[in-house]
Amino acid sequence: MTEDVPAGPLAGVRVIELAGIGPGPFTAMMLADLGADVVRVDRVTDVDPSAFGSPHPDLLNRGRRSIAVDLKSPDGRDVVLALVAGADALIEGFRPGVTERLGLGPADCHAVNPRLVYGRMTGWGQDGPAAPYAGHDIGYVALTGALHGVGRAGERPVPPMNLLGDFGGGGMMLALGLVSALYAVRGGAPGQVVDAAIVDGVSVLSTQIHALRRQGMWQDPRGVNLLDGGAPFYDTYECADGRHVAVGALEQRFYDELVRRTGFPLPGDEALDRTDPANWPALRQAWARLFRTRTRDEWAALLADSDACVAPVLDWAEAPAHPHLAARGTFVERDGATQPAPAPRFSGTPTALRRPPPQPGEHTDELLAGAGFDTDRIAALRTSGAIA
Repeated sequence: MTEDVPAGPLAGVRVIELAGIGPGPFTAMMLADLGADVVRVDRVTDVDPSAFGSPHPDLLNRGRRSIAVDLKSPDGRDVVLALVAGADALIEGFRPGVTERLGLGPADCHAVNPRLVYGRMTGWGQDGPAAPYAGHDIGYVALTGALHGVGRAGERPVPPMNLLGDFGGGGMMLALGLVSALYAVRGGAPGQVVDAAIVDGVSVLSTQIHALRRQGMWQDPRGVNLLDGGAPFYDTYECADGRHVAVGALEQRFYDELVRRTGFPLPGDEALDRTDPANWPALRQAWARLFRTRTRDEWAALLADSDACVAPVLDWAEAPAHPHLAARGTFVERDGATQPAPAPRFSGTPTALRRPPPQPGEHTDELLAGAGFDTDRIAALRTSGAIA
């Protein structure tokens, strides 16, 4: 550790991360935030020694040390296996079969460390007809049905950024899988492979929607249901200044509070029965007219400290300064970068930002020395191009 910070619940766990993008690094970030010692194996071509000592701008890489290795060289492979021998887990996000061809697949790693938990992050999974092919978040959420449900009635589906697929159904699921498998190993089980596919994870996240469909409480057309913007009391509204508020007054008592505090409806509009979906279009128009009478922040002030379930829609720059998030320290500043703080929170083993994002290869010599490589061998590896 670079400073005196709490150990975290995963203190003592060593993780090797083969550098990738998106959900794999997010998994590694989560584990590092929770106290794991995460070593990122970067590409030798990404090394710029002149940048050492300054944080890398990619916040997903925070909390790590970095070693730069040429995975395609025999010596580079041996370096990674030496690191794996002393690790608890490994994270890789290549297409199926790539690490096997590099000599760093599960069998290779388990040969040097039978207790290793080998985490694999892909979109399609390790098998199935689509497994060999490229893909991105939007395709994964499309295949699961989740993308179909996001958007306005009668309009095309709207991509929910890549938070639902890459990070929710992908990176977070792999983090849970790794911690679960590590728990099993601590109980005496052997190491194993964790196959985290985004299509699997997003499908699990949508379990409630499948349950509601079975109960006749969810319609397949998008934008007509209780939680997809179909209900006028669970939607966003434009205000007088062009900004928006989010309304989530699902329960009747919260809706009653919203009506009481806002003075709904305006003269000429009716407070129709909200439980009848036939009234929803007229109610939405009435609420829209009301919310356009004040600015976003005026509504936020009026409805604060209440159960009306209304929140201002803040942009990325505004969110860290919101009084509630500021009071909780939901965002923190580290090395000049405002960023989300580690989550969740632990009463006995607090999480912390332990290191800034490293530059590729910034800790190569330190990590190799810790793995038992002497200075002559490190120099030879660098001369051969196996490390940088």
